[in-house]
Amino acid sequence: MTANALRFILLLLLALLVGTMFGIWAGYNPAALSASAYVEQQQNAIRSLNTLLPAIGAVCIVLTVWLAILAKDDARARYLLVAAVVCLLAAALVTRFGNQPINAIVMTWNPQSPPTEWTQLRDAWWRWHMVRASAGMASLGLILPAVLGARRR
Repeated sequence: MTANALRFILLLLLALLVGTMFGIWAGYNPAALSASAYVEQQQNAIRSLNTLLPAIGAVCIVLTVWLAILAKDDARARYLLVAAVVCLLAAALVTRFGNQPINAIVMTWNPQSPPTEWTQLRDAWWRWHMVRASAGMASLGLILPAVLGARRR
């Protein structure tokens, strides 16, 4: 596969991943939701995204590492890509150890009678999401100049 094809696939998948993170951040702040609305919305999102987005993230990490290896003659692109990998790994670790444990708990809740501590878990999930989304947006900000400004042979 050519480097240009890898760049295209990475940009497409990363745009989908970070766009989803940003969309959740911009449009789905759960602070104003009732308990039942929050649980229903969150359970639906977990069912839809809990496997898909981490899989896309893993592919983005692999492609970014691959492109960093291919950029051996372009130090600027290589450093940007390595920094982007660090951001993507941070987002992955936050997802795995911050958001997903809370997701597992929320999936056990009955929307009509969530536990009394539901707001604490909601707020913790939201804080972790903001960290993850920031890391994802940083990775995109690093990958764009690396990929779009990469030297062509």
